[in-house]
Amino acid sequence: MLHTIKSQKDTLVYVFDTVKETASDIKEMKIRGAGRIARAGASAMRDFAENYQCGSLEECRKDLDTAKDILLGSRPTAVSLWNGIHACIRDVESAPSRKEAMDSVIRNAGSFIEMSSNAVELIAKIGAKRVREGDTILTHCNSSAALGVIKEAHAQGRDIKVYATESRPWRQGLLTVKELSEAGIDVTLIIDGAVRSVMKKVDNVFVGADTVASNGALVNKIGTSQLALAADEARVSFNVCTETYKFSPMTMFGDMVTIEERDCGEVADEGVLPKNVKIYNPVFDSTPAKYIDTIITELGIMSPGSVYDVMVRQLGEGIFRAREGK
Repeated sequence: MLHTIKSQKDTLVYVFDTVKETASDIKEMKIRGAGRIARAGASAMRDFAENYQCGSLEECRKDLDTAKDILLGSRPTAVSLWNGIHACIRDVESAPSRKEAMDSVIRNAGSFIEMSSNAVELIAKIGAKRVREGDTILTHCNSSAALGVIKEAHAQGRDIKVYATESRPWRQGLLTVKELSEAGIDVTLIIDGAVRSVMKKVDNVFVGADTVASNGALVNKIGTSQLALAADEARVSFNVCTETYKFSPMTMFGDMVTIEERDCGEVADEGVLPKNVKIYNPVFDSTPAKYIDTIITELGIMSPGSVYDVMVRQLGEGIFRAREGK
């Protein structure tokens, strides 16, 4: 009996360690991009359920809730992570046994991962239709959905050029130009401050999304709003490429999207600046819906004003109940 208890405790430590490892990778930016983050969270919940061997149904629900909180704490602004994890646990409360609860997590996680992966491909095919022969495109940060559109347009034979921002301070733009270059696309890396200078050469802007609010506003990598303002000034189409699971149900209830601020050491090493100088290092900014021309999703192209209706139809009542418990 003692051996069994020890074994169960060891198992519990193991399953939580794997969850904490994923949460750490998300927080430390080893896993980047809202879609990848959501799938990593869902995968962690699936791994937790597959290896969990402890306790009663009540204890199982409590431990799942703890795992959920650990993962959500790694990136509080990522609604894709929130939606992905809640998609995994949506049937746990109604499950009659521990086994059925964990089986539902495994099943739902697999469905979410497959759905989200296919969504990027659908967005690419739909969004590529917005790209014309000879277009010059500007993109920001490292969005799977936005890059999918660009690469699909190139694969269909259109001759295009791309400007990609460096995306300080983590310089995700280096990943973007590497990926586009390997696909054979003519790509130029620019510093973030050059956006307005190159916008006069641009035909289309494609960016990803971290969160889309119920009013159609976009929360995305810091600097996105500057692209939108420059595009509006230059009369350039500004397009958001996003999966619908990044639509935020919390904003329907008046919750504000938290803009995460990261460690100042990402911007400057300690001792470089005078001690009385402060550093502000937000991860995201907010772009008002009025600066967004289209939102390209796996369901098709829509206006920012359509987000609320799509959110209600796609997410259903269950996720709004889940929101009440956060």
